[in-house]
Amino acid sequence: MNNQIRMDRLRTLIVDDNVHMINIVKTILRGFSMKHFYEAKDAADAFDLVKSEAIDLIIVDYQMDLLDGLDFIKLVRTAEDSPSPFIPIIMLTAYSERSRVVAARDAGVTEFCNKPVNAHEMFRKLVSVIDHPRDFVRTSSYFGPDRRRRSDANYNGPFRRSTDEGRKETEEQVQTNEVAAPKVMNFTK
Repeated sequence: MNNQIRMDRLRTLIVDDNVHMINIVKTILRGFSMKHFYEAKDAADAFDLVKSEAIDLIIVDYQMDLLDGLDFIKLVRTAEDSPSPFIPIIMLTAYSERSRVVAARDAGVTEFCNKPVNAHEMFRKLVSVIDHPRDFVRTSSYFGPDRRRRSDANYNGPFRRSTDEGRKETEEQVQTNEVAAPKVMNFTK
């Protein structure tokens, strides 16, 4: 784990309509020395917390009443009044069908974790979002972490990664926060 990031300093928001699941997640995170938790039972209250508190990490359930986890992720990533569009978001859900994973990815989730959750898997997801933050991509229909996790040497399309030859980025912007400093690749022009 990156020596500059101390788990005990992270402020984590847990969004789930099941109080027992919130307590299970908090217990697992306490095992990693995390101490600072915010909790919300619905997406609207969670978004209010994101706007009013300095949150470093969000763990959100997929299935909730009124606004679900996808709606919440879209609010955090794209709402005009969102103060933290780059915040790492881990979706924690029992609904792990491919269509739901794709929908979460397309909404801008950073990592996807299946229930029942265990400490090992949660730790892997935390390390991923903290030590290996992904660049962010902005297109006319998407804003969030780069959805491509591997480079394909045979891909010759217009949206090659910056590590690929011939890639011309239209805009770069570095955002900083305690957890990650993603670069934004803008493809809207």
